[in-house]
Amino acid sequence: MTARSAKAAPPRPARRPGLGPRLPRGGAPRNPRGLYTQVRRAWDRPLTAYYLVVGGSLLITVLGLVMVYSASQIKALQLGLAPTYFFRKQLFAAVLGGILMLVAARMTVRLHRTLAYPLLAVSVFLMTLVQIPGIGVAVNGNQNWINLGGPFQMQPSEFGKLALVLWGADLLARKQDKKLLAQWKHLLVPLIPMAFLLLGLIMLGGDMGTAIILTAILFGLLWLAGAPTRLFVGVLGAAVVIGALLIKTSANRMARLACIGATDPGPQDQCWQAVHGIYALASGGFFGSGLGASMEKWGELPEPHTDFIFAITGEELGLAGTLSVLALFAALGYAGIRVAGRTEDPFVRYAAGGVTTWITAQAVINIGAVLGLLPIAGVPLPLFSFGGSALLPTMFAIGLLIAFARDEPAARAALAMRQPVFGRKLAGVRRKTMRRRVKKRPSGER
Repeated sequence: MTARSAKAAPPRPARRPGLGPRLPRGGAPRNPRGLYTQVRRAWDRPLTAYYLVVGGSLLITVLGLVMVYSASQIKALQLGLAPTYFFRKQLFAAVLGGILMLVAARMTVRLHRTLAYPLLAVSVFLMTLVQIPGIGVAVNGNQNWINLGGPFQMQPSEFGKLALVLWGADLLARKQDKKLLAQWKHLLVPLIPMAFLLLGLIMLGGDMGTAIILTAILFGLLWLAGAPTRLFVGVLGAAVVIGALLIKTSANRMARLACIGATDPGPQDQCWQAVHGIYALASGGFFGSGLGASMEKWGELPEPHTDFIFAITGEELGLAGTLSVLALFAALGYAGIRVAGRTEDPFVRYAAGGVTTWITAQAVINIGAVLGLLPIAGVPLPLFSFGGSALLPTMFAIGLLIAFARDEPAARAALAMRQPVFGRKLAGVRRKTMRRRVKKRPSGER
């Protein structure tokens, strides 16, 4: 036995108390509990909501552009248009919406509140113009469009959703500052009358789907404002009764209601769209038939690039693609709830909650109709379906969430630490470099 081998190993230094369990090489925890702790710690970081909103919305928009291109080619050829006609329009709207999203993300909360009343007034004015003969345009039986010239049309009711969110949030925030929300009259007036005015203008054009989304936004604002249960149930009951009457008095809406869970087109093919949406989802399997390989878009499924684009997604990308879309919307909804729950500004809470209610309710109604669980309401899938009128205000609303998420004090501090400095010298800070510092020589020396 040599002296080197007989030499005792030095004792291990004791770990300081409070450092927790030792992690193996690579930083991975040894047990599931440690992994859960790390995941939860990462999930609770200040910028989690910010990254979820930015990443989730961009991924949904990009995937939507891909599916619009795939689902609309046959429809464009049937109309005698170029195969990329609908894709080019959606790409233009996405670029314009991206600019609006960046503008909204850079605006201050005070400026957002300033826009509330002008946006509401413009929306009401445009929704009134829709009902004037010669100005309003009917699409699929609903007169809710204005022709802007050429191939461009606008649906003012989509901007009415954004207007109700901003105006309602500003109204409730001002009343909360004055401690007036405890009185039911101040809670309902003028929020309910203005919402009913918007709903009336929408229902004059026959658009029941958009009216349902607007009602969901109204209930979301009342819920966030802490409306008493009796008052909330009363308003909800009145909305259900009015909705039932509107459905009962329309043969088209009754037919859509009868197609819930249908597996056969029925007499006169009244459930054709609902049934073929199920066919598209069923034929996709786990991983789909491949991008561009859908059979239902060849004239079998109406509106493959708008209301039923989720069905084409299931056929071409399979269960994996549809679950990915659902996960992205779930992440976006969670981020919105987190922003609304962590802020101390009442306007931010109401606006973030209203936007989250709008996007999640519209996604649930669209996907539920495609799955045969809800009646076909004719609303697009947010950020995903074709339609510039729906995409522009939705992306502006996403910009609101981004602005609110980065305005939290902890998130603002984290972003300030991560911002790189280009072309600026920090006072008192010398940049680290691999070069050795050399004394500057006089200009005459060589």
